[in-house]
Amino acid sequence: MRLVALIFGILLAAAGGVIAYRALFIEPSAAVVITSTDVREVQNWWKAALGIVMLLVGAGLAILSARRPSR
Repeated sequence: MRLVALIFGILLAAAGGVIAYRALFIEPSAAVVITSTDVREVQNWWKAALGIVMLLVGAGLAILSARRPSR
């Protein structure tokens, strides 16, 4: 059971990292804000935040399941 949790945690962390990276750096902007003085691109922050949360939860699960049980 610990091995399954470890593998699932690693996969979840990897998927979260990929989602966050793509949302912040690769995918086109979610919207363009045009004002009288500036044109600004707005990233998809919900997707980036979800990816970071998945990364942290997956890493935490992997770390906790990889530890040896206390006696």
